[in-house]
Order: sequence, then C-alpha cells, then structure tokens
Amino acid sequence: MRHRSLWIALSLLACLGPGAAHAQSAGHAWRTSATPTEQALDATAFQGAGEVLAQQLTDVESAVVVLRGRVVYSYYRDGDADRLRDTQSASKSALSALVGTAIAQGRIASVDQRVTELVPEWAPLNSDPRAATITLRHLLTLTPGFSQADTPRTRAGTAAPLPPQEAWARPLAAEPGQVFAYDNSVTPLVVAVLEKTTGMPLADYARQQLVGPLGFAEPRYQGSIVHLRTLDMAKLGQLYLQRGQWDGKPLVPAAYVDASVQAQSAGGPPAGLHYGQLWWVVPGKAPRATFMASGWGGQLIWVYPPLDLVVATTSTVSAESGQRGQALQWIRQQAFAAAQRRVAAEPN
Repeated sequence: MRHRSLWIALSLLACLGPGAAHAQSAGHAWRTSATPTEQALDATAFQGAGEVLAQQLTDVESAVVVLRGRVVYSYYRDGDADRLRDTQSASKSALSALVGTAIAQGRIASVDQRVTELVPEWAPLNSDPRAATITLRHLLTLTPGFSQADTPRTRAGTAAPLPPQEAWARPLAAEPGQVFAYDNSVTPLVVAVLEKTTGMPLADYARQQLVGPLGFAEPRYQGSIVHLRTLDMAKLGQLYLQRGQWDGKPLVPAAYVDASVQAQSAGGPPAGLHYGQLWWVVPGKAPRATFMASGWGGQLIWVYPPLDLVVATTSTVSAESGQRGQALQWIRQQAFAAAQRRVAAEPN
C-alpha cells in the first residue's frame, strides 16, 4: 500500500500545472549568487518550510531546493552544508550519467552493445545462452532477467549487491528486456563495465567527468554507495534538467539524458513508478516527465521540469524512515507549493 500511495502522490504532482508560476523550459544555467530582492522573495516564499522539517518531519536531515538554476532554499538539521551524506540507491542515477559520458567518448558504442562484448571474461561464467544477449540497456533499465532470492530485503530494494562475477553467473528467470526487477547487483555490473571500458577506477573517471566539471566536493565511496553533499545531489538533478548541459558544455549527450528519464518499462517496487535508465519516471501529462533518483529511507533527487525545479533531500537511513516517507511529504506539501509562490512573485 505504501508503494501505491507513493505512486499516486508523485503522479498527482506530475499532473499539476504550474498555475500562476509561468513555467519555462529548462534553460536556466546554474547560478550561485542572488540579489537582495531575490533573497527576500526566497525567504517569503519558503517561510515556515524549515519549521516543518525541524519540528514535524524529523526524519529529513537535509534539503536543497533549486529553482530556475539557483538555490532558493536549503536546510541542514546538523548545520553542516559540506557534510557528505549517504545517498543509498540515489547514486545509481549518477552511475547512469557516467555511462552516458563513456558513450559520448566512444568508449562504449551504445546502450545496445552486448555486455559480454564489453567484458569478454564474463562470457564463460554463465552457461545460459540468454546471458550472451544481455545488453547495457538491459542493465540500465533493470531488465536483464537475473534470478533473485525472494527475501524481504530484495522486495524492499535493500538486498546487498553481489560481486560482479557472482552477479553475472546467476541463473536467468526471464528473457532479457522483458521483466523489470529492482536488482542491486546490477550496480557492480555497471561499475565493472565502466572500469573495463574506461581503463580507470570508477572514482577517477567520476572525478574527471562529473565531480570536477560540476564542482562537487570529492565524494566518499562505500561499496556501491556514494556519499555526496546534498547540494551536489541537486546539481546532478540540474544537469539532467538541462539535458546534460553544464555551463554551456555538453557533459552527457542530450539524447541519452532524454532516454534515461523517459519510461523504458512499467517499473514496479520498491518505488512503484515507471523506470528509465537508472532513474525513476513519474507518469504525467507534461511534455517532459517528472523524474527522480531515489535511495532507501528518503534520499531523493526530484526533478519537475515544468517549473525548472530540483529538490534534493537526505533522511535517516532506516526502514522506518522509508515507511514514513517524510521527505516526499515535504516535497509535496511544502517545497512544491513554495516554489510555485516564488515563481509567481517574479516581476512580469
């Protein structure tokens, strides 16, 4: 029921029109400064938002709201804007961006390239002939067809990932491309493909392609999970809102970005939404769908193109936090309405 409620809540947001907000296309570049007038309008629009987080939605540890390419609101329960925070599976979406850069550089031919062409040493590990047909697209869309143990952690999307060789050797339960299954063991497979095709550790490639160009603080890597500043989570959302452009330069190919945040399958648990290429996609009527990165417990990058709006949140990493869904509640009830008020306050 919780997953169904999440789907309904996000779908309602996706269908909402901008109203008086006079929404524009995603043409606003990242801007770090604000005039005193802008700061005053920001404060008025978001008045009370911090009190709700501080007093009621206590699972939420941090939040950054970016509107038309500028940070208009931020909240840090611990007061530490520079702290690297556990993003859980929201880091999958950053991994998707790195695949896009590798394709742009010709290190990978396309998402339709077979995985065993990219990592030939895996071919002998799986005797099922269907394994040889698995493409990078299947990994990115979580449709490779591998069998998973049916456990509460698997169903909740929190099962620990297997090492890549073990992940590839698993039996197949479905034809590649036919069935969506939230499989955390896909992450080390994609990491291994990137390291093989780029010839460098993931952290080095990420530093070269994303961390440096976007001005991230140096991330901390813990297995398959990346720790980032909340601001840098928002920057990733802004990069995708801008269809892979940053400071007028293409970091990720626009066509790849577009495909990543369009529904490639009907998706399913744990978010209960459609799925693109390591991004969740919210069904709706807008020309560009709302999309999000989501990590267990309330680690979110929520992007609403009709308002040029990006919201990043981190929360307590726990099953209880995930069940309460306070980060999404705040986005839905406070951040979204405040962003509408803020844009409506702009002089004509």
